[in-house]
Amino acid sequence: MSAIVLEQADRLFQQHVNKNLLTEADGGKWPAPLWKALEDAGLPLALVPEAAGGVGLAPGTVGSLIRRAAFYSVPLPLAETIVANRLWADAGGDPLDGTATLAPVNPQDCLVATPSDGGVVLRGTAHNVPWGMQASTTLLYARDGSGRGVLCRTLPAKVLPKKTRRNIAYEPRDEMCFDGVELAANNVRLAPDYLGTDGLLAFGAAIRAQQMIGGMERCMDYALAYANERVQFGRAIGKFQAVQHMLAVAAGHFAAASAAADALFEFERLGDDTLSVAIAKSRCGEAAGLVAAVCHQVHGAMGFTQEHPLHFATRRLWAWRDECGSESYWQARIGSMICAAGGESFWPLLTDGGMPPRPNLTARE
Repeated sequence: MSAIVLEQADRLFQQHVNKNLLTEADGGKWPAPLWKALEDAGLPLALVPEAAGGVGLAPGTVGSLIRRAAFYSVPLPLAETIVANRLWADAGGDPLDGTATLAPVNPQDCLVATPSDGGVVLRGTAHNVPWGMQASTTLLYARDGSGRGVLCRTLPAKVLPKKTRRNIAYEPRDEMCFDGVELAANNVRLAPDYLGTDGLLAFGAAIRAQQMIGGMERCMDYALAYANERVQFGRAIGKFQAVQHMLAVAAGHFAAASAAADALFEFERLGDDTLSVAIAKSRCGEAAGLVAAVCHQVHGAMGFTQEHPLHFATRRLWAWRDECGSESYWQARIGSMICAAGGESFWPLLTDGGMPPRPNLTARE
């Protein structure tokens, strides 16, 4: 089943995603036919259990699907919609309509939900919300007056956009103000127990880790193909030891990052375990910077032109490594978790065996 789903997704991406579509998306055009094809294939509901109206794919298959979408630089919030649908379903909600995004996914952001007649009133600002004003639904994590976590579903029309922004890949990353946004009770649900004080941050970071794997794979494919095609001094540049060495270093970092990201497949929703997410996001971020640099160096001047498609992948890598917490942020979190658990717990923590009781490691420092 996994192989069939991924093969069909690959065909769909190959059919719809090309240089013209990506260029138009860079200019702000919404690729409606592509999203319609994704919906028709059931991909936005990939992680939702069948009993809740979804497709019920395994986490590993969904992670691979997110990677393939990133491999083709799909300019849509497919990954955010997949995860948002699962989180909302776990809270007892029906499948979300259209595209969805997650907020807040910035480490410093926090939203407050104050009870009101028949619902809640939201307060706070979320920065760098992926496709914040373009997505049909925004799934929010907030805390109510008693400190409980709640999931809120809202529409962009209810929100005041403080600033409309784009990242270096020209993907929308809006700053959204939720002060005074009123939501009816049917749009508010208690957050599932697995959502700790980090809220949606870990899930956003898990998405970015998987996407960076797909983006790096694309860059490596471009670099290897170019190294075997480009002839200099009478032979392909891929025959030169210096070029081979650079590609080997990049491949080593890609393999290590892939292993770290693969560890998230062990969890039902990809972002359940904060430590695993922290390791994956920080390792993938480190690798993404190096792989992008090597692949541009292999391409030489050609790799810095608009004509070559390499930039669609590398610009996304540069953006994704900083979003939902940079590698330095998550490395600091890893250090805090290890210190909180104590030195005697370090090895059991790494090997996932017999971890003794320890404090809540998802809490902010």
